[in-house]
Amino acid sequence: MPLFSTLSPIQSVFSRIPELRTERLVLRKLTPRDAGDMFEYARSEEVTRFLTWYPHPDVSHTRAYLKALRSAYRKGRFFDWGVEFQGKMIGTCGFTNISEENSCGEIGYVLSPAFRGRGLMTEAAKRVVDFGFDDLGLERIEAKHIVGNEKSASLMRRCGMSCEGTLRNAMLIKGQFRTICIYSILREDRDRLRNAE
Repeated sequence: MPLFSTLSPIQSVFSRIPELRTERLVLRKLTPRDAGDMFEYARSEEVTRFLTWYPHPDVSHTRAYLKALRSAYRKGRFFDWGVEFQGKMIGTCGFTNISEENSCGEIGYVLSPAFRGRGLMTEAAKRVVDFGFDDLGLERIEAKHIVGNEKSASLMRRCGMSCEGTLRNAMLIKGQFRTICIYSILREDRDRLRNAE
């Protein structure tokens, strides 16, 4: 057994990813048992239209993806939670990347269309933002969306984020250059919003 951990502080947290709760949701580690629930939305062209990945072709692809996450979780290199509502995994929410050096994280999320319009992903994203500031000690949290994805932009604003601008043709996604909007919230912004409630 090594005397010193080779994991960074952030990796140490996510190697034993904590369960988070909100009024209606449980945010918890994804497992292969979630394959059926995930495939329900991950196979959809509508869901993946504004995402960087293609629809899952079959449930075995989803199962293989979830199995591969075991190692990533163990190494503290995967920062995403499954979002559970009334016992069903309805999407994911978490950090797509974290820069410990810059004390900054980027959040991302995806929700099954069957559960849209109830504020569930806003609830999950706010909990992840709070975790980033309160538990990870981040200074800045950002989020990005492809131009045209107004639902995602609206969610970012509901989380207290402000639009910082657009990055023209900044990402090559599915063979096409896409313009990206970037939003952010600083710890002081979140604290001010919290104190105003």
